[in-house]
Amino acid sequence: MKGTKALVALLEQKNVDTIFGYPGGSVIPIYDALYDSSLRHILVRHEQCAAHMADGYARASGIPGVCLATSGPGTTNLVTGVATAYADSVPMIVLSGQVGTGSLGLGAFQEVDAYSLLMPITKHNFRVLDVNRLPHAVKEAWDICQSGRPGPVHIDLPVDQMNSDMDESLLQQSYGVKPDAEDFSGLDKAAEWIMKAERPAILAGGGAVNASAEVNALARLMRAPVAVTLLGLGIVPSSYELNMGPLGMHGRVCAKDIVNEADLVISVGSRFSDRTYSRSSRMQCPDGKVIHIDADHTEFGKHGHPQCVNLLGDSKKAVSLLLEKLKGYVPGRAWPERAAELRRRCGCCTDLDSVPVAPQKVMFEIQKIIKDDTIVTTDVGQNQMWAMHYLNFEHPRRLLSSGTFGTMGYGLPAAIGAKAARPDSDVITVTGDGGFQMVMQEMATSVSEDLPVTVVLLDNGTLGMVRQWQKLFWNKRYSSTTLDHNPDFVKLAEAFGAKGIRVERPGEISDALKEARDCGRTCLIDVIINKEEDVLPMLPADPSAPMVEGRCRYLAGERRCFRKTRFSEG
Repeated sequence: MKGTKALVALLEQKNVDTIFGYPGGSVIPIYDALYDSSLRHILVRHEQCAAHMADGYARASGIPGVCLATSGPGTTNLVTGVATAYADSVPMIVLSGQVGTGSLGLGAFQEVDAYSLLMPITKHNFRVLDVNRLPHAVKEAWDICQSGRPGPVHIDLPVDQMNSDMDESLLQQSYGVKPDAEDFSGLDKAAEWIMKAERPAILAGGGAVNASAEVNALARLMRAPVAVTLLGLGIVPSSYELNMGPLGMHGRVCAKDIVNEADLVISVGSRFSDRTYSRSSRMQCPDGKVIHIDADHTEFGKHGHPQCVNLLGDSKKAVSLLLEKLKGYVPGRAWPERAAELRRRCGCCTDLDSVPVAPQKVMFEIQKIIKDDTIVTTDVGQNQMWAMHYLNFEHPRRLLSSGTFGTMGYGLPAAIGAKAARPDSDVITVTGDGGFQMVMQEMATSVSEDLPVTVVLLDNGTLGMVRQWQKLFWNKRYSSTTLDHNPDFVKLAEAFGAKGIRVERPGEISDALKEARDCGRTCLIDVIINKEEDVLPMLPADPSAPMVEGRCRYLAGERRCFRKTRFSEG
């Protein structure tokens, strides 16, 4: 069997049904083998988006996504998407074409050292210098990308080896991957700390996405307030009465307050990143303790609290074992009541009637059409933070976004990948006019591959988040953040064969969203929003600077919502 057909057969063995890619000289033999296979190939318009689509597919389904690019510039174009998946622990198989083994290192046409290039942003790398090692590479890559802390695995495929014959019996050979290390020796101490804690709080991060049921059981047993990271949204239902919402730089005040006041933080799958757990949003109790559950030992110790118990291993298993130790636990009453009061104070009105449209109003209307299985992807910037604040999710894998790497242009291709994984689910992407223009060519992919998504474009004519920083901290010196000469996005959508709708008044949003959902094809809704609207509250990067707070409240008997920004002295 030729290496190209063996590659296809190996992917079929793993029940892969979709590959996102873009052909080129060194991978033409692979594409020829795909022609007769059961695999669906989705032709992207840029290789970066092939990686983002594989990422969205994986996050929506829990199954590794697969992307493919040719050698040289095809592979270098993958880098941003692969780095995004690596930063957010997304399981992926990254396939790159390569020049023949006899030409390696000679500067051949479209040669790049993909092995070295992708090594810092993947869990593991293979270069198939002998076609008989191809089954080993694919089978181990499949296991490695999902084991422990998930992440992308890269396989570099020299064209001469892919065109060579191999022993077909090798396809049936098993290859073992060493189990990831576990260390639950601190379980007894962790249980003891929980029993004695007066103000325990749970922090749920993206590493707990497969442990949603267990984290919920722990929270309800303890009657503990739960703060979440951006990638942890939905792990605990928004309807849980002590769900405090997102913590961090742009998180909710009640989440910050509850963690500040806690005497014990139980972190499940959170990295304690700088955007989530800063000097302003961390536990302030001098004797505060941390129980940190994570599959990656390199994440331990980042919280800076000397009293800690680290539980190394799968979150689902770790929390299950902890629940066994807590049988008979009886929670107190004062702390849950305090958390509930803080949560009540943090509610605000988003049904705003202002013109230009307030982005909060857009989220209000999106929330009304979200069903239980609706998937929302976001780009990066203000649009991402508004979605994080104002959209509610009852299940994990419903909000997909670039977290640690902060990749603009993620939203649209990730939505297409999610739709490929979950064709029966409605998929909405919330994006801005800056990020959308980085990847708008993928509207063609969405239309041509019959993967309809709704694109909600928050159009303020600026690079909103950077402009907000310039507004608040750089004396309104708006340097290179105005997007002059934006295209007519409605006409652009129509040029791609999609539907386009423009919204300029708040009363038009609901009908536009329903029309987009029901039209049966990709639809872009261009919502003209207020460029002066900021994402608040906001913790400045300088921990000595005061929080920029937003206040939102009803006046008795009035429907209008009065918003006020308060700047502390200094």
